Amino acid sequence: MDSVLLARLQFAFTIIFHIIFPSFTIGLSAYIATLGGLWLGTGNDRYQRLMRFWTKIFAVSFAMGVVSGVVLSYQIGANWSRFSAMTGNVLGPLLGYEVLAAFFLEATFLSVLLFGFSRVPPWLYVLSAAIVALGTAMSAFWILSANSWMQTPAGYELRNGVAYPLDWLKIIFNPSFPYRFAHMLNAAYLTTGFVVLAVGARYLLAGRHLDEARTMLRMAIGLMAILAPLQLLIGDQHGLNVLRHQPIKVAAMEGHWDGSKPGDLELFAWPDEKTESNRFALSIPHGSSLILTHQFNGLFPGLTSVPPADRPPVAVVFFAFRVMVGLGLLMIAAALYGALMWWRGRLFETRWYLHLAARTWWVGFVAVIAGWVTTECGRQPWLVQGLLRTANANSPVPGASIAGTLALFVLAYGVVFSFGIYYINRLIAQGPRDVAETGRFSASPIAAAQDDGRQAFQR
Repeated sequence: MDSVLLARLQFAFTIIFHIIFPSFTIGLSAYIATLGGLWLGTGNDRYQRLMRFWTKIFAVSFAMGVVSGVVLSYQIGANWSRFSAMTGNVLGPLLGYEVLAAFFLEATFLSVLLFGFSRVPPWLYVLSAAIVALGTAMSAFWILSANSWMQTPAGYELRNGVAYPLDWLKIIFNPSFPYRFAHMLNAAYLTTGFVVLAVGARYLLAGRHLDEARTMLRMAIGLMAILAPLQLLIGDQHGLNVLRHQPIKVAAMEGHWDGSKPGDLELFAWPDEKTESNRFALSIPHGSSLILTHQFNGLFPGLTSVPPADRPPVAVVFFAFRVMVGLGLLMIAAALYGALMWWRGRLFETRWYLHLAARTWWVGFVAVIAGWVTTECGRQPWLVQGLLRTANANSPVPGASIAGTLALFVLAYGVVFSFGIYYINRLIAQGPRDVAETGRFSASPIAAAQDDGRQAFQR
């Protein structure tokens, strides 16, 4: 049993499972805060019901994210002690800031959202939602900063093989961080948009909660019609940044072997690492060169420019990248067509589109996972680009021990995920009106605040 491979598989399983929930809760918290603002601004109870409905779903997702993510730090210490020793001075504080400045903020004000509806004034309730949304974005900020430093390390010096910080601004805002943060945050909002779209379409098809369903569809499509095309532009700039700092990763993404020739855009191929070629290739000549260099005959490094030991697993990176891009194009098409139907006044009557929307809630999650696989596998064989190889970063732990804990993680996470999804589906089946029927405010937030004040005075 190869302990390095098993440790990588264990961490990959945990992080892929975990990333599902932050990629949803980051966007969902912003949506909840937006609903709260609309409720305060209009006094319409429809927004209040939707806000409370999605808050319950957010709480379940948040809890599963905490449970699945808390073991990551233990895995780093147990399975990757050499990595911890080398990078702890730089990455330790960044991860600490995520807990102290973001996670505690989320957890504190989430309690107000869950238990304070009938106990605090409406403005404070909505402010709590905004603070939770801020906290989730801050969590993404610090986590992406730490991970981006592993991709493009900066602001440090090495002393006896240990990294020491020299400039925290350069560490935090390392060369790849702005692009990766924007790309991930936008992906999280799109992921939430497709879930909201799917739930709204499901209610509309069933003839239930029609006012809330129409609101969800309009808000989701309005968001996606802007963010889905924007993600294409952000991804393009992110790819150009990766080409500058990690050209071999880009070569693997494009299946580009010979850097002395312009790169073709491989729509489909089977990368063969033994022959250093692409089999069954369906390509657009010079397509990659046009995208990456903006020149028809532009050149960029190929995989053969480095020894095989310095190349990532090409097939994994190649196919994961195409899954991400393919789903991204599907999102753009779905968002723009939905916007067209909305503009023509036929959105709520186009049943084939509603059936499709109700069944595509998963696309954002799969796209995020594919993107993370592309990013992390594309960096191999480096754990910290150019500084520490993955094979030199693990702990002296027997492979059998890692295999045993991996099996336990699969079992435990399967149970947690099953219960969480079951409960979320029950909440969705229950619907916004039933979830929000207890502890109602009056239709006017100002009147509700006055009532709360009178009750407090009487007490």
